[in-house]
Amino acid sequence: MRRIVLFFMMVFLSSGVLAEGFSLHDIQGKTHTLAAYRGKWVLVNFWATWCPPCREEIPDLIELHEKHKDLVVIGIAMDYRDPAQVKRFAEDMFISYPIVLGDRRIAAQIGDVPGLPTTYLYNPQGKIAAFNVGALTRQAVEKYIKEH
Repeated sequence: MRRIVLFFMMVFLSSGVLAEGFSLHDIQGKTHTLAAYRGKWVLVNFWATWCPPCREEIPDLIELHEKHKDLVVIGIAMDYRDPAQVKRFAEDMFISYPIVLGDRRIAAQIGDVPGLPTTYLYNPQGKIAAFNVGALTRQAVEKYIKEH
């Protein structure tokens, strides 16, 4: 319940703000832009391999990515030393959504990352709909999308 409350407490400008957009390159070499996902919800999750709450939410993010065709999940790995370690971690966790190797420049395209995990949710019109610092659940995201 605490996670759901935190997620909804952090609703970011309920009327939505048009995002400047982003252009991200994942570890497979594919480019992801906000404009390319118009018509879909886009969940951008900043995380780290060493972060327990980040690791805890990964199975829910995988399920969201695989279950909802109207939702795109993009993971941005932060605070890493070796890109190969991030790739191995993603493989070991069976992460099926795109993983981007993040840094300050990448984060600046999305927004503030005050802690890990941090998640931004864009609505199908490309506007920021919600912002959350801390772990979230599949159920909280599904409920938010259903209500909006």
